[in-house]
Amino acid sequence: MEQFTVTGMSCAACSARVEKAVSKVEGVTSCSVSLLTNSMGVEGNAPEAKIIQAVEEAGYGAAPKGAKPEGEGSAQTAQEEQLRDHETPVLKKRLLASIGFLAVLMYLSMGHMMWNWPLPAILEDNHVAMGLIQLLLTTIIMVINQKFFISGFKSLVHGAPNMDTLVALGSSAAFVYSTYALFAMTDAQMRNDSVKVMSYMHEFYFESAAMILTLITIGKMLEARSKGKTTDALKSLMKLAPKTAVILRDGQETTVSISQVKKGDIFVVRPGENIPVDGVVLEGDSAVDEAALTGESIPVDKEKGDSVSAATLNQSGFLRCEATRVGEDTTLSQIIHMVSDAAATKAPIAKVADRVSGIFVPVVIIIAVLTILGWLLAGQSVGFALARGISVLVISCPCALGLATPVAIMVGNGMGAKHGIMFKTAVSLEETGKTEIVALDKTGTITNGDPRVTDLIPVEGITEEELLYYASACEGPSEHPLAKAVMACAEEKQTKKTKVSQFKALPGNGLQAICGDAVLLGGNYTFISSQTAVPDQLRMQSEKLAEEGKTPLFFAKDKKILGIIAVADVMKEDSPKAIRELQNMGLRVVMLTGDNERTARAIGARAGVDEVIAGVLPQEKENVIRSLKQKGKVVMVGDGINDAPALTRADIGMAIGAGTDIAIDAADVVLMKSRLLDVPAAIRLSRATLRNIHENLFWAFFYNTIGIPLAAGLMIPLFHWELNPMFGAAAMSLSSFCVVTNALRLNLFRMYDAGKDKKIKRKKKTEEQKMTKTMNIEGMMCGHCEARVKKSLEALPQVSEAIVSHEAGTAVVTLSEEVSDEILKKTVEDQDYKVTAIVNGQLQNN
Repeated sequence: MEQFTVTGMSCAACSARVEKAVSKVEGVTSCSVSLLTNSMGVEGNAPEAKIIQAVEEAGYGAAPKGAKPEGEGSAQTAQEEQLRDHETPVLKKRLLASIGFLAVLMYLSMGHMMWNWPLPAILEDNHVAMGLIQLLLTTIIMVINQKFFISGFKSLVHGAPNMDTLVALGSSAAFVYSTYALFAMTDAQMRNDSVKVMSYMHEFYFESAAMILTLITIGKMLEARSKGKTTDALKSLMKLAPKTAVILRDGQETTVSISQVKKGDIFVVRPGENIPVDGVVLEGDSAVDEAALTGESIPVDKEKGDSVSAATLNQSGFLRCEATRVGEDTTLSQIIHMVSDAAATKAPIAKVADRVSGIFVPVVIIIAVLTILGWLLAGQSVGFALARGISVLVISCPCALGLATPVAIMVGNGMGAKHGIMFKTAVSLEETGKTEIVALDKTGTITNGDPRVTDLIPVEGITEEELLYYASACEGPSEHPLAKAVMACAEEKQTKKTKVSQFKALPGNGLQAICGDAVLLGGNYTFISSQTAVPDQLRMQSEKLAEEGKTPLFFAKDKKILGIIAVADVMKEDSPKAIRELQNMGLRVVMLTGDNERTARAIGARAGVDEVIAGVLPQEKENVIRSLKQKGKVVMVGDGINDAPALTRADIGMAIGAGTDIAIDAADVVLMKSRLLDVPAAIRLSRATLRNIHENLFWAFFYNTIGIPLAAGLMIPLFHWELNPMFGAAAMSLSSFCVVTNALRLNLFRMYDAGKDKKIKRKKKTEEQKMTKTMNIEGMMCGHCEARVKKSLEALPQVSEAIVSHEAGTAVVTLSEEVSDEILKKTVEDQDYKVTAIVNGQLQNN
């Protein structure tokens, strides 16, 4: 995605106009504009110059995002500069100047007229002088706030009126009519018509014109300040990036700018310093605080061979490291890009507001004109009718509609980033909360993915130390993961080491080695029982261990059994709690694993999942996800390595524990920590963000639905409610501020608090009828043939599932839509098998 900074936008109508203009450029496949961050994300192969030209022709400005400013060596500085709140200081100056002149204007127009406040003698009975001073003060305030008029009328000329157009039209109408009244009053005074003079005095709306501009500026400033706070998470991430690094050149330590560090450079980090770039430790050990990236408060021990990430804090020891990722490739930069990209994308729910915003301003202008004409036809004065029309223009707020979604998305995304939960797009943040089924990969997700010794069971006459001594001696030369678990246990218990000779792996999952004069044997029950007698009690214990999901390893010395060491992939401490939380949220939790049925069910029972799908090979996970999707929206949680097809197939793919490789293309959400509790937290945050968006949209629609009729004077005949244009402007100012402030409440949301979880109501799926066809196939000889036929059939878009059996010589194909027998036949025969018949089956209801 190519990103641009867009200038000149003031409301949702502006962003819709830019989006429409850029989408028409040849080569642009998608375009999304964010009013919140004044950014635009464009996908496709359109030239940069043509995109910028399209924006400029629409009446706005554009420049590539992240371009390096002159004299700066890093794009990071440019990004920080773009995120800095430039609007608030400018608006503050405008506001202070406006208030100064408005105070004098209000004293003259309201203070003296309504409460008889004293005036200089020269103005006491000089109504024309009073009017001229009001005209002058209003003109000054209009010049101070000229941006409304420039932007508003420019947009009107381009045929895309925006919020500034409404303000400019309302203020101009009040000013022009008041100026006309002033000249008419001057004429009346020259004719000594005191009645007409006083009549025209009451037709002055100079204070309304000035007050409208000042109040809208107040609203804009409050909105700008609040909008600045929504990007705090992103700005704090950028501040973490170190500016310099100490690298070794010719044996000397040299401090250089971070942009000068290259891959392969050797850098040093002392206690209390931030690690400058991603790297691997060559020398030293230390505790490193990674809270900035993962949200984990407990420091992580690092030693030779471990990886370290930029912006993490070295707490205790001296480290010498080699740079592996620099510049835009570091983990921190990837996180910043991910948060920034998510802000530049658009959530599906935002498109509703965009469609309304696109026609909102023209409709409001039409309503204002009809309001003026309606009151004139009803016999009211021009001043009264004009006041109602101006009220309609200034109370209408397309900004609230345009900001309702992006501010909530930005705050929600920032909240996730603080806790190591990275949503790649606004779509993923919105859709995660709609999950109905959570599919969890077992290894590395529910379990640690690192086998450990769980039980030491020696036979009578043998101590645990002896069992572990001979077992570690036998397993020492092996590279098997289970052998490593035994060796790790021996090292932890400081078991004496010994060397063995003639080590060999034997058929039937067994090991043999010579230790001194003794022959050591190790392996599973089948292997050991073929070499020596295994007591029934020990066999029963091994079966019990297997039922618990553990792998029992038997060891013998000189064909005499020593005992059992049980090894298991230990479950993460937080896994059962996370699964309970998911279930309490009304979600169905499914565990996928390649383990055998018995082991899988044992682990599933301990974890507390609703369903276990065992014996699933990595390449088969995608088919499992496909079938689960027929039952509801699916989130697939995996380690992002061999789960890529399944992560892509799921409605939302979550890569867990991917802190060192965050840019996993297959995943929609990346969980930096290896904690399963982040899965319910991500769903909880998504639901809270969606709820906040609904609140914002409700307020925006409700405000305009109530405000416009009130401003138009429809309530006057019923309740005698008459809205002054000044109060309309105040209401408009506050509406956007309320929307942004409500979104900022998300910063207080406790995403790890399961106390307020609510079960979602699952939508009852409409019954889908599916056709099955049975194909008789000749030539299939083995499981490989089955897999080939299955893969080719399921590649057809109309086929939802194919169950193939080489023994029966059949393929039962389930169809989601009609497909001809010729296509099915050709698909199989292209794989060099012969189709002898195709029989139509029954219709199935799902």
